[in-house]
Amino acid sequence: MGVQYVEGKQVDFSISYEESGPSIPIFFILSPGVDPLKDVEALGKKLKFSIANKNFHNISLGQGQEVVAEQAMDFSAKEGHWVILQNVHLVAKWLSQFEKKLEQYSLDSHDNYRVFISAEPAASADTHIIPHGILESAIKIINEPPSGIILFVLCYFHAVVQERRKFGPQGWNRSYPFNVGDLTISVNVLYNYLEANNKVPWEDLRYLFGEIMYGGHITDDWDRRLCRTYLEVYMHPDMLSSELFLAPGFPIPPNSDYKGYHAYIDEILPPESPYLYGLHPNAEIEFLTSTSEHLFKTVFEMQPQDSGTAGGAGISKEEKVKIILDEMTEKLPDEFIMAELMGKVPVEERTPYVVVAFQECERMNLLLSEIKRTLKELDLGLKGELTITSDMEDLSNALYMDQVPNGWANRAYPSLYTLTAWYADLIQRVKELEGWVSDFQLPAAVWLAGFFNPQSFLTAIMQQMARKNEWPLDKMCIQCDVTKKCRDDMAGPPREGAFIHGLFMEGARWDTQTGMIGESLLKELTPMLPIVFLKAIPVDRQETKNIYQCPVYKTKQRGPTFVWTFNLKTKEKSSKWILGGVCLLLQV
Repeated sequence: MGVQYVEGKQVDFSISYEESGPSIPIFFILSPGVDPLKDVEALGKKLKFSIANKNFHNISLGQGQEVVAEQAMDFSAKEGHWVILQNVHLVAKWLSQFEKKLEQYSLDSHDNYRVFISAEPAASADTHIIPHGILESAIKIINEPPSGIILFVLCYFHAVVQERRKFGPQGWNRSYPFNVGDLTISVNVLYNYLEANNKVPWEDLRYLFGEIMYGGHITDDWDRRLCRTYLEVYMHPDMLSSELFLAPGFPIPPNSDYKGYHAYIDEILPPESPYLYGLHPNAEIEFLTSTSEHLFKTVFEMQPQDSGTAGGAGISKEEKVKIILDEMTEKLPDEFIMAELMGKVPVEERTPYVVVAFQECERMNLLLSEIKRTLKELDLGLKGELTITSDMEDLSNALYMDQVPNGWANRAYPSLYTLTAWYADLIQRVKELEGWVSDFQLPAAVWLAGFFNPQSFLTAIMQQMARKNEWPLDKMCIQCDVTKKCRDDMAGPPREGAFIHGLFMEGARWDTQTGMIGESLLKELTPMLPIVFLKAIPVDRQETKNIYQCPVYKTKQRGPTFVWTFNLKTKEKSSKWILGGVCLLLQV
């Protein structure tokens, strides 16, 4: 990475202290990201000089503190106390008086009397204001900016964003080609910015790394938020002045050299686990489960399909397909008669909810029609009454492999179910729609996952409220309140908004006791939420404190299946849930 980050020796402060005295103050020339006064406080505690012992006076100059500083020097010179005067460059007019005070107490003062001074370096020789007498008499100490620590954190960030990809959609919604080139360019940018600035430009660095160097790969807004949050957690001024943890059990290392950092990693870095990425251990269970399922699916697909018997069951592939086909045909629901449904509700009485119901029935009819047509054609083909086409062959293979045929999936909704579960889910969706359109009264609790287009229903909630109160639709949002009730507890719909059910949380759980997001329980990968009350409110009434903006997706695939953002209550910082990949799912 370059020797400029790893070279340099640091003299122990206690050695410098031994060379000081009442007539020899210690002058700290401040560097960005360095707090040398921590060394003074640490040594003071060893020698029993502290604020608690009332023999340690720490004064930050500016805003009329000059008088306080003079009084502290007068008292400390007699009693043998320590005085710290911070940021003397802010009181240029007082510096000549300060120089006289130092000279006055350089003789006949208590042997334990010490003065510690700090100031920022002048930008140029023309702006230099510290009197030469002070600089000549003082021991001058300058600590170089701890570039190594920032570089260490940047390397850790690079490792995390790369390795997080293995957790699939819970890691990143989409897979991105992060590479060593990103790190190399970021290191060069870091070096140039530290060289050109007296203070570490944290905000600039976070923007360059999160929005350009690494963010340039990112196309998903939620992934961009994740990348930005990593940098906000890892890169800020406190990392240089206090003990912060990059992960549980892995604190940011002290400033060191190249070998020191290597030794630190070997000795301190915990064994790899989801905790290193901010994820819950359940993320690894999900990742390993998905990998295993994919492996078994691949093995199953590699089995010969044209043999005389299917899986040793004693029946041929065609016979098995015919059994599945007949069963599906028998269970296939009838299509909705749209003219009859529309006749139930006059045009002037059609609320946004009724319009959504019509749209859902029309979409369902398209899907049911396609399923009915393709099953009938395949049945005729198996009987020899039609020539088997490539589409029929694909449908036959899908039925045999328990996969949703592409022709059906293209007219349906995102789903990761096998064909058997998908078909049962389809029948349940039709039943929900039939119950709704029987009288067009909003169900007591709406099954949000049962919609082709859940966004249309959520928009209808806002439209209904906008019409009632004559509010502009673009100034409204959805307020989300998680109740403690289950579906069986619901007697009827609310007067405003809607109750919804069937939401699952991944990456965390809903704690019904506190009414907030809580830490996941081990092996509970996607716990179900209680009934959720959704209500439309003006944007300016939206709660913004102690809130996690939780994305809602249709399936675990996340990414392209995004539905909405629900604001959920939390007592933890939202960054915890962002790094944990917490979201709501309509289907698991």
